[in-house]
Amino acid sequence: MTSPSWHSLAVEEVLDRLEATEDGLDGAEAARRLGRVGPNVLEISRPVPFQVILGRQLKSLVVVLLVAAAAVALLLGDRLEAAAIGTVLLLNTGIGAWTEWRARQAMDALRRMEVQSALAMRDGQPLRVDARILVPGDLILVEAGDAIPADARLVSEAELRVNEAPLTGESLPVDKQIHPVEDPHGSRVPLADRASMLYKGTLAVSGRGRAVVTGTGAETEVGRVTRLVQEVEPGPTPLERRLDVLGRRLVWLTLAIGVLIIGLGILRGGELWLMVETGLALAIAAVPEGLPAVATITLAVGMRRMARRNALVRRLPAVETLGSATVICTDKTGTLTAGEMTARRIWVAGTEVEVTGVGYEPAGAFFVGSKETPAEAVPGLTLALRAAVLANRAAVREEDGAWEVSGDPTEAALLAMAAKAGVDRDEELALRPEVADVPFSSERRWMATFNREADGSVTAFVKGAPGRLVELASHRLSAAGEAVPMDDAARGDLLRMNRRFAGSGLRVLALGVGRLRAGEQPGESAPEGMTLVAMVGLMDPPAHGVREAISRFHGAGVRTVMITGDQPLTGEVVARDLGVLEPGLSGVMTGHDFGALPESERVATLEDMAVFSRVNPEQKLHIVEAFQHRGDVVGMLGDGVNDAAALRKSDIGVAMGRRGTDVARETADVVLLDDRFDTIAVAVEEGRVVFANIRKSVFYLFSCILAEMLVLPLAGLGGLPLPLLPLQLLWLNLVTDVFPALSLAMEPAEPGTMKEPPRGPGDEIVSRAYLTEIAAYAAVITLLTLGVFVWDLGRGAPTGHAVTLAFMTLALSQILHVFNARSRFPVLGTSRLWSNPWVLGAVVVTLGLQLAAANIPLLARVLHTVPMTATEWAIVFGASLLPLLGGQAAKRILPR
Repeated sequence: MTSPSWHSLAVEEVLDRLEATEDGLDGAEAARRLGRVGPNVLEISRPVPFQVILGRQLKSLVVVLLVAAAAVALLLGDRLEAAAIGTVLLLNTGIGAWTEWRARQAMDALRRMEVQSALAMRDGQPLRVDARILVPGDLILVEAGDAIPADARLVSEAELRVNEAPLTGESLPVDKQIHPVEDPHGSRVPLADRASMLYKGTLAVSGRGRAVVTGTGAETEVGRVTRLVQEVEPGPTPLERRLDVLGRRLVWLTLAIGVLIIGLGILRGGELWLMVETGLALAIAAVPEGLPAVATITLAVGMRRMARRNALVRRLPAVETLGSATVICTDKTGTLTAGEMTARRIWVAGTEVEVTGVGYEPAGAFFVGSKETPAEAVPGLTLALRAAVLANRAAVREEDGAWEVSGDPTEAALLAMAAKAGVDRDEELALRPEVADVPFSSERRWMATFNREADGSVTAFVKGAPGRLVELASHRLSAAGEAVPMDDAARGDLLRMNRRFAGSGLRVLALGVGRLRAGEQPGESAPEGMTLVAMVGLMDPPAHGVREAISRFHGAGVRTVMITGDQPLTGEVVARDLGVLEPGLSGVMTGHDFGALPESERVATLEDMAVFSRVNPEQKLHIVEAFQHRGDVVGMLGDGVNDAAALRKSDIGVAMGRRGTDVARETADVVLLDDRFDTIAVAVEEGRVVFANIRKSVFYLFSCILAEMLVLPLAGLGGLPLPLLPLQLLWLNLVTDVFPALSLAMEPAEPGTMKEPPRGPGDEIVSRAYLTEIAAYAAVITLLTLGVFVWDLGRGAPTGHAVTLAFMTLALSQILHVFNARSRFPVLGTSRLWSNPWVLGAVVVTLGLQLAAANIPLLARVLHTVPMTATEWAIVFGASLLPLLGGQAAKRILPR
């Protein structure tokens, strides 16, 4: 069945094309259609088997290199070495798979069920049916509070308003009507403007309606977005790319070292097999066995830290990606804003009153200027609040510490505002029972309730569009709170006030009061002699901590870009208020305008753009792609179906856990369990800490490995015997190096972590500057090791004895060098020395193991070490301290 533009067709034509009637389908026909189109369900994401998660952990080139090293060790008959490398691999794979699987289990607990049932006309009778069996042509009945179970064309409606924010990003409920919607320009009408349609996954907040189903399952607008999500292929994370580059370089370095050592040994006439074994041992030593485990454990530690701070990471490498972000693209409604309408300003009797408090909790106060003022002290304000609660169909109640809304969020905001002054709807109704009402309609643009006063008279309380009520009102309130006739000058003043409120990004409602004359009956026309009492400005306020988080992003060099389905003016006002729209940025562009640009011009447009408004899912995707083509690492925050494709395409997708839709949560890499924007700033900081700690571990490992690799060639070039044996090299690489490197995963954040610009997308883990520093430390450790070796040989000690001293000097230098790796700043003599007890524990353990290697007979036989005197130990310790002391002194003197 083709899918025409249902919103643009008349009801009769829609029914004709769907072969349906306003009495619905009979059961037999519905069953036939169900067999043809399938159930009304969406498959958001297929479950990932545990073995697939396990396999992902083995894709790194460094891991492949370790497997090769283990195979070589087996060929050499060194089962201990092969077993040790295998243990490291199992540890790395197990931790990575377990943490990712646990994250998926946590996601299962967050999933919300789809709409379970729907009220449909079957065999001419309303029947509650499983929503999964709805088919095109079914007639569904929708009332306030119902979730829409399928895409449908309205057939009839009574004051129906629908919250479509999850699909369109529009923050306010949309008024629905049955008339065809056509665009005079012939372009595709945006979803947010299709007032004659209902869409699966949205929520009716007030009124009721009847609609014929036009699409189910994958043929709904939600299904279309889901297909778009499935077509997007996310790329590797920045960390995965960096580790892959590092792995490729290590492969060539390892081969070159092995060939060099074997060649030097043969040229010097050494025993061929010993040279081959030494060359292979050194080549294996050049592979940082601890690196995969270090990276995985560091990510897992970051994942745990983020979880403690309400950010659930679903894919382990994503932990670090947030720290690489250069741009954060974010939805507005429910992400930057609270997702709760709030009355912020009220104009009454010529006085402008500020209202404090956020959301639906009745906590706040009224201010005239900078002075808090009781409501009864402001002329006309109590009357305005009475009108706000009586011309109202919403309800607000507290449940389990949260304020729940039934009905229109805008009307709920009016109830919350009145409650701050002690004006309660139930109490007012008890004093003034409602006797009739005129519901809101798009034609009238106002609603009214008629309430009987204690003296028997009937008062009309009216709420509606300011322009309409200004036109209908015959009176206004004076500064003293008395009704006085309305004239053209007063109308002009009121309309200017309306424009001023609207220009501040507020949604404006007007409130009026009128008395029915004796014998007059309530009707659908505004009461004669109506007095315009007040204008109320409402908005969805910024969520808690958003301004501070955006300020932190600016300080960290991370750009924030708002992508919203709201109108341009609303987006611009909110962006300026929050600091998203900084001086120097040109402002707002619509999604349509951006999509109309040639691809070659899109990237250049991003340079000074801070807000994209009226954006559909495809346009969000194109904006993210354009930033990536520009070279940015893009984080995307959202909670709606309309965000899902962009979440998947971005380098790091972040969804809201409570308010977010299933599609958004299933697509994202990170889920914010507390729905707070400032949590993402915390996660960005943790991501930076993760990368910094991985880099510290790499710095430490590579300093140690390079020192090991330099000792043998330099000794060979100097005509010296081998200062280290193959098993000693492997011991250093698997024992002495790994434990301190792992402990660096627990390092806390460096001072000023969020006051520095993000890493460039092309930055490597081992940059040239980093490599220079690694080489400097490695050279010092190498020279000290060879110095002790030559000293011992020079005093006539046997080669085996000198080898022991060289082995111990190299090991202890490496162990103590971990303090140089901990920070760019000095740690000795500062409180930071004690900030990571894991490092201190690793140093104690590895020192103990190294002492055991010289003093426990079994280990000494395996490693070919001999006992050392106290003087020799003092010389070894003295030499081993020099790299640490020199490094700490350099950190105090040299620029960082």
